[in-house]
Amino acid sequence: MADPVKIHIDIVSDVVCPWCIIGYKQLERALDELAGEVEAEIAWHPFELNRHMPPEGQDIGEHVREKYGATPEQSQGNRARLQALGEELGFPMHYAPGMRIYNTFKAHQLLHWAGETHGALSQTALKLALFKAYFQDNRNVSDEDVLIDVAASTGLDSDEARMHINDPENEAAVRAHLDFWVDQGVSGVPAIIFERKFMVPGAQDAATFANVIRKVTAKKAAA
Repeated sequence: MADPVKIHIDIVSDVVCPWCIIGYKQLERALDELAGEVEAEIAWHPFELNRHMPPEGQDIGEHVREKYGATPEQSQGNRARLQALGEELGFPMHYAPGMRIYNTFKAHQLLHWAGETHGALSQTALKLALFKAYFQDNRNVSDEDVLIDVAASTGLDSDEARMHINDPENEAAVRAHLDFWVDQGVSGVPAIIFERKFMVPGAQDAATFANVIRKVTAKKAAA
């Protein structure tokens, strides 16, 4: 039996983006389907949906109305759709009354440090824990103490995590990464890039991701 083909997958996303966790779970389903054929390494990259959001955040209903012009009925319908997709994919979402959307820069600092220092698996574990903290536990993912607690829950050192959240060099690196992906034409997330060449925008279904991966691996094998 042939060894699995190794592929690199970059995911540009934000931790308060519901379509980002939906897209990841669809990708995960596709990779499960291709188990034994493909071995994927995933790297997460920052994108701020709300770069100028103040630390206290904003009521999510108010935010969606102001940013997208959505009526309360439209917002409710969208949330119901997301909750149904989340349930189907094994990631139930809890949209509690008064839920807020937050600035995520510190979360991205934490993720950048985890990836650079502890590797891809640790970074993915942290990213998923942050998605859970926000969408399932309704925690404030702009709060430093919350972020440290989430990091510790994945086995990362609390003191190191706090140091890197407040490290000017780490901050500068994250800002550079944010600007880089905007310069690459990423204006919405998730954006998923296979082998640093083939970008798939949005939360596609598992079958679409599986087809893309098969095409990418075929190109790689033929090169």
